[in-house]
Amino acid sequence: MIFINKENKKPQFNVNINPEKLQILYTDTIFINVNEDGVTLDICQKAGNTGQVQVVSRIGMSRVHANKFAKKLNEILALTLEHKHEEKN
Repeated sequence: MIFINKENKKPQFNVNINPEKLQILYTDTIFINVNEDGVTLDICQKAGNTGQVQVVSRIGMSRVHANKFAKKLNEILALTLEHKHEEKN
């Protein structure tokens, strides 16, 4: 993957992913803890019908980074929703 900076359209960096070593973890539950120092996301999966969840990953970031992440996620979700509506028409 190559990420492009919107302003100058030049590649910023390359991202290399080894699919044999980096698996995709599904989540159906996320616990978010926010305090003045930052944000912690506990990414979880339900454990069958036991009513329990298992944390599969923890991600921490600054509040500034969390705001940027939330904004970008909303932008991408809105774009994909627009494309889905276009495909139906």
